[in-house]
Amino acid sequence: MLIHAVSCYKRYVNTNQDFATGSDDGSKSLPAGRKADLIAVVTEKRQVTVADLADRFGVSVDTIRRDLDALDAEGLVIRTHGGAVSPSAPARPDSGIGVRRRVQAAAKETIGAIAAGLVEDGSTIMINAGTTALAVARHLKHHRGLTIATNNVMLPAEIDAEAYRNLYVFGGTVRANDLATIGPVVFTGAAGEDIDVRCELALIAVGGITSDAGYSTSNLAEAAMMRSMMTRANRVGVLIDSTKFDRRLFAQFAPLSAADYVITDKAPDADLSSALADAGVEILLPSE
Repeated sequence: MLIHAVSCYKRYVNTNQDFATGSDDGSKSLPAGRKADLIAVVTEKRQVTVADLADRFGVSVDTIRRDLDALDAEGLVIRTHGGAVSPSAPARPDSGIGVRRRVQAAAKETIGAIAAGLVEDGSTIMINAGTTALAVARHLKHHRGLTIATNNVMLPAEIDAEAYRNLYVFGGTVRANDLATIGPVVFTGAAGEDIDVRCELALIAVGGITSDAGYSTSNLAEAAMMRSMMTRANRVGVLIDSTKFDRRLFAQFAPLSAADYVITDKAPDADLSSALADAGVEILLPSE
């Protein structure tokens, strides 16, 4: 009996030691200590690679891959090809659309709800590409009679069909990384002529904003399209989450004064807030 009890105790200790230290054979759960440390590293670095993490924690790359897959399943990190990013980090311009949809997801939904409040039933709006713009589309489900023009290939699948009377997608080259068309902000008539368009409101998701350079994005052709949408609107709302404040990307396409509203999840710092006020731009934030 004593021998049997000792044998059981040894099996218990070995099992718990394996759980505490992890195992490269993938048969054990992610150790609690490494789990916390991995989350901390990804949060601090914002974007990490499998190779760097394996070296840092002294385990195999296969172990790190399994760890990141487990953390991704819990929504604690976002798995990418070759590594992971933090859900609270600003999305990299070259990130795939699947990653960008999950980064700052709560902030984008907040922005989408605020922006939808600017849209009047029966009005004509333009919405550009981007995952924040998709959040706006989801919050238009109670609207009716809208005419919508967009270069966002994913938007038709996101918006409630009862919300719009007409939905148009601008033609052009499709950017696979963004699932968006890039081309002129016009439509072609039956006789082949260009038909110019206007709208009451343009909702433009941007990649960066600074007090001196205004609004920017990472792609030159996309920048021209966004500026063209702005010039065709009676009112312009810029959609941007707070991780993109004081961030300037490759193509600066419009000054701060080109917008009527900046719609965001948190108030900008004093310098940017002052610059927006001087430019006549109203900052729209979540209600208390």
